Amino acid sequence: MSRSIHRRTFLTGAAAAAVAVAAPRAAAATGPRISTAFTLPDDRAYPEGIALDPRTGDAYVGSYTTGAIYRAAAGSHTAEVFLPAGTDGRTTANGLKADRAGRLWVIDHTTGVDVYDLRDRSLLARFEVPAGDPRFLNDLVITADGTAYVTDSVRPVVYRITPADLARAHGGRAPLIARYDLSGAVPSHGPDAYTLNGIAADATGRRLFVVDMTGGGLYRVDVTDGTVRQVTLHGGDLLHGDGLGLSHRTLWAAHNASNTLTRWHLSPDGAEAHLSRTLTDPALQIPTTLAHTPRGLLVVRSQFDKGGPMGQGTPTTPFTVVRVTGM
Repeated sequence: MSRSIHRRTFLTGAAAAAVAVAAPRAAAATGPRISTAFTLPDDRAYPEGIALDPRTGDAYVGSYTTGAIYRAAAGSHTAEVFLPAGTDGRTTANGLKADRAGRLWVIDHTTGVDVYDLRDRSLLARFEVPAGDPRFLNDLVITADGTAYVTDSVRPVVYRITPADLARAHGGRAPLIARYDLSGAVPSHGPDAYTLNGIAADATGRRLFVVDMTGGGLYRVDVTDGTVRQVTLHGGDLLHGDGLGLSHRTLWAAHNASNTLTRWHLSPDGAEAHLSRTLTDPALQIPTTLAHTPRGLLVVRSQFDKGGPMGQGTPTTPFTVVRVTGM
C-alpha cells in the first residue's frame, strides 16, 4: 500500500482541524504521569500493537513497518526480538493479543491473522480474508471463552474466530469470515476514509465495543443476536480513537493523531459512556494502543509522524513503550 493510503489510516479529513477538536484539555501538573516502561531494539520499529500475556505479565509489541514481534519480560526495561521481521512472510503487524492458553494472535492488516504458540514460537494457524475482498484488518480482542473478534477499517464488519475454528485450522490456513455487519449503524465517511479500529469486550464476552476513528463514535455489538447500537458519549468524543482497553466498566482509549488518552465510565448496560479524564501530551508520540495493568497503562508510542506512515521526519530512538499512571 502507498504511503498516502497509510497516512489516511490515521489522519482523515482536515487533519489539523480534527486534531484541535480531539484534544479537549491537557492534564494538570498533578495529574497523570508518563515514564518509560521499556525500550525496543530496532531503530525502524514504528510499533503499533501491544499484548500482555495473562499468565506471565510479559509484554509483546508488533512493528507496523517490518512485522517483527518484540517481547519485554515482566519487569524488564528492554525488549528483545521474539519473532524477526519477515517471519512466515509477514512484513507488517498491528493488532496483538495473548490468550490464557499461551497463544499470541498477530494481525497482518494486508492479509489476516496469525496465531502462534508462545512456548516454541510455532505458527499454529493463519486466518486469511478471501482473495479479492477489500481489507485493512486493524485490531482484535479475545473474550473469556477464547473467541477472537477482529475489526476492519475499510469495511464496517467484525470478523470472528471461535475455538472450534482454531482447532479445525490447526497447522494450516482457514478463511477469515465477517460475522457482524455494522453498516446499518456506523456512518460512511467516503471511499478513502478508515472507520473501525479499536475493539474491547466486557467480562461476559457478550458485548463488544468498537470505535469509529473518523466519526468519533463508539458502538456496542451484542454477540448473541448481532444487534448494534451507538453508545451515547457524554463530555467528549473518540475522534482518532485507536486502541481500547476495558476493565469492569472503565474504558480507556488512545487517540493517535491528537496525542491523547481518555478514560470513560460505561453505564451498566453499555449504552452510555461518560468522559472522566483526559491526558493530551506530545510526549505520547502518536499513541496507537494501550494495555491496562495494576501499575498503570502501558502505551505504545508509534512515532508514525516521524518518518513512518503518517509523515516525514526522523524518529527519536530507541522506540519506547511508556507507563502512564493516574489515568
